[in-house]
Amino acid sequence: MNPVKRTFSSFFSVCFCLIALIMTNSCGIGVNYSMTGISTTASTISISEFYNNADLGPANMGQTITNQLKNYFIQNSSLKVVAEEGELMLEGEITGFSLTPIAPVSTGNPEDINSASSTRLTITVKATYINTLDDKMSFKDKNFSFYKDFPNEINVADVEEQYTRQIFERIINDIFNASVANW
Repeated sequence: MNPVKRTFSSFFSVCFCLIALIMTNSCGIGVNYSMTGISTTASTISISEFYNNADLGPANMGQTITNQLKNYFIQNSSLKVVAEEGELMLEGEITGFSLTPIAPVSTGNPEDINSASSTRLTITVKATYINTLDDKMSFKDKNFSFYKDFPNEINVADVEEQYTRQIFERIINDIFNASVANW
């Protein structure tokens, strides 16, 4: 074989191996990724009771979101939920629970009050996340909010608990992504 071709072939082989090595190693430098998508080396999290500071809504909302948060972290990460002093800490409060008429319907008569055909239930949660291993990943008093629209024919008292849980599912997912998934 020609010495130039042999040198080029060897050079190409070495470059290919280096590129492959760099690509396989660079995906996890400095961060511990798992199949659950969390990006932390922590092994524990403490989740304090979230308080209900909203003017309206079910009285047990604070307990509901706290329990749902703990369950979500247990099911979707390898973190162990501890009572206090976790490597990661999460606390917060429910700051808003509102019902807002949406989708107005005109009666056609300027003397009549126009009504809405739907209502929007919105819940807002303020959370603080402390990462004792990497303070840059922490956040303070970050608002998370979501809503559920429903027709006015439905009595809010009949669906309040169900819709509150559904809204909390979305907010909890957002909190999880903002904290341990770092999205």
